[in-house]
Amino acid sequence: MNKIKILPITITAALTAAILFGGWFAYRHFGVEQPLDRVAKSVEGVQSAEVEMTSGIVKVKVKLAPDANLSEVYRQIKQNGAGEIGGKKLELAATTSDDSQTNERLEKAWSYSLFDVAEAMENRKYSGIRDTMANLSKQFPGVTVMTDMDENNVYISMRDGDAAKFIVLPRQPAMLGVWPNA
Repeated sequence: MNKIKILPITITAALTAAILFGGWFAYRHFGVEQPLDRVAKSVEGVQSAEVEMTSGIVKVKVKLAPDANLSEVYRQIKQNGAGEIGGKKLELAATTSDDSQTNERLEKAWSYSLFDVAEAMENRKYSGIRDTMANLSKQFPGVTVMTDMDENNVYISMRDGDAAKFIVLPRQPAMLGVWPNA
């Protein structure tokens, strides 16, 4: 009976795993993430973009010009990157091109409205968000707010001069992964 040699089998298994996983990571990076980076960077108002992929979710972190249209950025990335995104969920995280441009006044205005926005999201009364943001503009003169919504998210763009703050709120609440009676 021939004796099985452990070293050649171990080396072969290690090389096979390296080739398979290396190929998968290379495909994901060069075939999906980089093209999606280019799609995101080509959208008007996007100054830089970074894509992270996990199972079932594509997260796109974008730095936007203060005058960018947040809902249009999401729509363009989703539409132009449909081949790369596939059936995965797209999540957009937006910041300004210069983090120092998000000023203290915008942060205060957002924290002031946060309770009302959270309540509107929880009750799925999205018009409450628009009303809250309209009142916010009255309470903080000079702060302009634009709200928009699609089937996936509610988009809030707050501006105060050259400073901007962008908020993307998912319309579907996260579902727990367990049964409630378990």
